[in-house]
Amino acid sequence: MNLRRIITTAALLVMTTVLTACGAQEGGQKTGGKASKKVTMNEKQAIDRAEEIIQQAVEGMSPAPTLERMGPAPVGACIARDDHGPDDRVQVTVIYKLTGVPGPEAQNLVRQARDAWLKQGYTYNTSGEVDWSGPFPTVYMRTGSDDFWMDAVTGVVDRAKGEGIASLKVTSPCFLPPGKASADPAAFEAPQADDPATRRALGHSSRIYDALRVGSAPTQPGEGLSTVRSEAGTSVHHTWSTEPLSQDETVRALARAQTYFQSAGWRVRHLPTHEGIPALVAGHSEERTVAQVAASTTGALRVAVTTPPVNGPSSADV
Repeated sequence: MNLRRIITTAALLVMTTVLTACGAQEGGQKTGGKASKKVTMNEKQAIDRAEEIIQQAVEGMSPAPTLERMGPAPVGACIARDDHGPDDRVQVTVIYKLTGVPGPEAQNLVRQARDAWLKQGYTYNTSGEVDWSGPFPTVYMRTGSDDFWMDAVTGVVDRAKGEGIASLKVTSPCFLPPGKASADPAAFEAPQADDPATRRALGHSSRIYDALRVGSAPTQPGEGLSTVRSEAGTSVHHTWSTEPLSQDETVRALARAQTYFQSAGWRVRHLPTHEGIPALVAGHSEERTVAQVAASTTGALRVAVTTPPVNGPSSADV
């Protein structure tokens, strides 16, 4: 594998795995300003449904690809919510890279995934035609009945030859596992002040605050610091909001945030929202930290930073 292919593969991995946390369009924004659905399922049901949606996309593909699982564990906490739901809601994200096919077929696989999902009755969650000439042409879609969101993305390896790689991602709605009614102290705790992941999360939040150059709002229910334990270790989440902004102020603040992320070496992705102002999701390739900045239904910008376990797998291991 040549250097360009290695770099592009790593970029695609970052662009798909940065969405493992609950983002603006995949949390409170999903319902276009309406109250979020109260979803109850268990992790197995969510993973099985996500896998089913993946299989619906690849069944009948020609040439038939091999599915290579990407990213960290599929179950993670929901953050950056607008509805201030209980902190023990979780979310499933399943990502596969499509391998074993010639590079020129990558875009075709994405188109086939789109067509297969359309046949299932699933719909676009964006308007307008995909820019197939861009570096990461992506199809964004959602199921109607159970509110799973998915995308199919192409990463270009060799533009001159039209070669690339493709991946599929399915994300469940934020859900409350059966029997859960409030935060579980065994899973969600106040982080230690001297914990490296906590310091990292707070440091990133501080730099984002400086970049936005707008005032912060009082802490809302469901915001602040929390930790989540998993088999991989303990992740730290920090969420907060700005004061309500006008649309022009929101656009300018998001532009400043994007400039900061890019200058600091983060990979930035724009996500469509029902509010019409794309959210920012940024991934730090070395730390595997995820940052999200999105306009909420109140006019405030919601900011969320998720840092993985310091002793967890490195970006080269996922």
